[in-house]
Amino acid sequence: MGRSIHQLTEKEPCHDRLYQRRRSSVVVSLPGLDVSPGDLFVSNGAADLLNDSNFTDTKKSKWPFSRRSTSKGKPQTCTVSDIEKYLSTAQIQDWRNSELQRYKDYSLAEFLQDQSSQVSASSDPQGFKRQETIWELFTSECVYFVDQLMVLKEVFSATLTNLQLTNCLTDIDSWRLFANLNELCLVSSGFLKSFLRVIKNMLEITEGGRPTLLDLLGKAFQESICHCLQTYCLNYSTALLYLDSLKPREDFGTYVKWCERSEQCRRLHLRDLLVAPLQRLTRYPLLLRNIAKRCQKEDETRGLELIAEQVDKSICDLEGKVKWLDNYQKVKQLRDALVWLPVWERDKRAFIPENLKHLLKAVTLDNLISHRSLLHEGKLVLIENAKLIDVYMFLFDEFLLITKIKRNKKRSIGPEQNPLKNLELDQMLKEGCTFTVLDQPISLDRLQLRNIDQLNASSSGLPHSFIVMHQNRYQQCIGAFILQAASEAVKRAWMSKIEGAVTALLKQDSQQARVKSSSLWLESSQI
Repeated sequence: MGRSIHQLTEKEPCHDRLYQRRRSSVVVSLPGLDVSPGDLFVSNGAADLLNDSNFTDTKKSKWPFSRRSTSKGKPQTCTVSDIEKYLSTAQIQDWRNSELQRYKDYSLAEFLQDQSSQVSASSDPQGFKRQETIWELFTSECVYFVDQLMVLKEVFSATLTNLQLTNCLTDIDSWRLFANLNELCLVSSGFLKSFLRVIKNMLEITEGGRPTLLDLLGKAFQESICHCLQTYCLNYSTALLYLDSLKPREDFGTYVKWCERSEQCRRLHLRDLLVAPLQRLTRYPLLLRNIAKRCQKEDETRGLELIAEQVDKSICDLEGKVKWLDNYQKVKQLRDALVWLPVWERDKRAFIPENLKHLLKAVTLDNLISHRSLLHEGKLVLIENAKLIDVYMFLFDEFLLITKIKRNKKRSIGPEQNPLKNLELDQMLKEGCTFTVLDQPISLDRLQLRNIDQLNASSSGLPHSFIVMHQNRYQQCIGAFILQAASEAVKRAWMSKIEGAVTALLKQDSQQARVKSSSLWLESSQI
């Protein structure tokens, strides 16, 4: 759970405040997620804006995890009629800055006329076109701030907070829906105010200290904009999953419908507004490069290109973190659902006296899959002792797991706790299925794949089948698994994924050999 920005006092020195506020923050609310991918501190740029800003968090907690009700006795319940009664008298606070509200729909010519500026398209056509690209960045930021961020904050987030103060929807986690929305509002508001001053200075509308456009953009994107947008975007997929899990609730639906009917939403739904920061981040490089193309000075052009490249790098970094989190989600849930049998249960020939079993340290899946990447998974059929057995196969970056599906109706996982995108696996986990590992993991450097061609498949009655062979270090086959897919396309996909993973692992090993003494080294590779 992320942590809110602390309220600051005027007596506290700026450098001391920033030093104390530098702290790690978990940005995505996931079951059991207690790590953060990278340096995800609250940005310094947003902190600097707090002293001059009127934005305040209506509900803040200094604790990293939201605390449920601590009141004694029976919890107070709130009905749909209570929510409707409150909303019937609720009013949305007017947040609109008259200057930004007016300028966001202005063309550059209208703005110059409004400011009584002597600059025009006829006096300097090339310079005017450059000013138009700068004005496009400013006005699009105005639309993003006024019509999207502040609608989310004042219509949805503030209304939810007020409802929770009346003991309604108290179990709704505001962070999981809106993440660091207040920080986004602070950053965008401060950026717009500084940007407008620079534009007026460039057009000689105002006099005084004149920070350059390059200085403003470089500082804004380096210190605050990219940073806080990354934090928000990392939570975005979790927010959508959480929103979907809340949809069946009548009380939550009443609140959302009331907000979406407000005039400020302009017929946009909550889901449409939640994606706005993600779309804004991806648009910045294009807007910055448009300005760079119109610059007459080479150093200014190069400076803007560097800023655009920095934003591109931030987007690529974000994609890597999103993949990391997606894999973390999957592996975390699989670690809880996978069952690793002790050796005396896997192999009936292994006899271990009861009083000696404690000497055999149980193999835990924590060591096995925690630092792995899940590449592919799906349901197949295993031919075992002339019987067809449903299995679920997991392909990791270093090994293959073949598991037997065990259904357990008593164990169930709620939809909000299950962020896996595979619908088949998602449904099985909801039904409480567990996956018992068959035999042992098959290390990819000890795996041989054999296709069963159409002629042999027809004669043996095994269409869409292939064979996975497990070899020891002396190239002896110590296990063979005949697997049947639902279709030829599924079979080809599996074989392609496995072959690709094997090739990647062997290439990696040729460049940098794995340390065999490591606890992460696979058992099958030691045979």
